[in-house]
Amino acid sequence: MATQKIKPATIEEYINAAPAEVQQRLQQLHESIRKAAPGAAERLKWGMPAYSYDKILVTFAVFKNHVGFYPMESAIKAFAKALSKYKTAAGSVQFPLQEPLPLPLVTKIVKFRVKENKAGTIKWKSSSK
Repeated sequence: MATQKIKPATIEEYINAAPAEVQQRLQQLHESIRKAAPGAAERLKWGMPAYSYDKILVTFAVFKNHVGFYPMESAIKAFAKALSKYKTAAGSVQFPLQEPLPLPLVTKIVKFRVKENKAGTIKWKSSSK
C-alpha cells in the first residue's frame, strides 16, 4: 500500500515537512521574517511560505542544496553588494544549506520590503513567461 504525502497547509507544517537537518534554519528564517514584518499575514502561496500585508513581501522555499528567498527584484537590486556572495536572479537569492543563513541581512531585506509595501511603490510581479 502506497502512502500519500500530505501537502502542508501552514508555514509550520511546511517547516516540519522539510528534512530534519534544515528545520531549525527554516524556523530561524521564519522568526526573522516575523520580527521584521510584525503582523504580516502568513500563508502558503505557490507551495511556499509567504508573508504579506496588502501585497506579498517575501516568500521562501527549501530545495536540495539551498534555501530560495524571494524578496522581489527591487530588493535584490537594493542589496546587490551584500548579496554578491550568493547566487541571485531577478527576484531571488539562493542561500546554500551548508552555510549559516545571513539572518541580519534577511531582516534588513524584509524591512526594506515592508517600507516599499507601505509606500505602495512596488507590486509583486508573477512571471507569466
